[in-house]
Amino acid sequence: MAIDNFELERMRNVLAEHQVSWTEKRMFGGNCFLVDGKMCFGTYQGGMMARVAPDEVADLLQRAGATQMIHGGRTMTGYLMIQPAGYDNDDDLGFWISRCLAFNPLAKATKKKQK
Repeated sequence: MAIDNFELERMRNVLAEHQVSWTEKRMFGGNCFLVDGKMCFGTYQGGMMARVAPDEVADLLQRAGATQMIHGGRTMTGYLMIQPAGYDNDDDLGFWISRCLAFNPLAKATKKKQK
């Protein structure tokens, strides 16, 4: 799937507004934003992947465009897929990124593979 540079720039701008340091990495056929070395959110299959607190998932699924993320046939605990209509305006995008940033300090980092 083609990279949507406009959406990536919108996401970068929200992170800059929050004065957060981040890195970007190509993952899962999209771009992933990592904060403190942990996956925070990103683009995925034409939408947005959001890593949120697992205990908030049920409430967040009530928001427009939000569905449980499934990758490789497996339900991803604490990850939501947001369709573009769910973050089309800046307030909605800011909401989702804020939820991801709020969970990030509690998220577990993936262990690095030994080379």
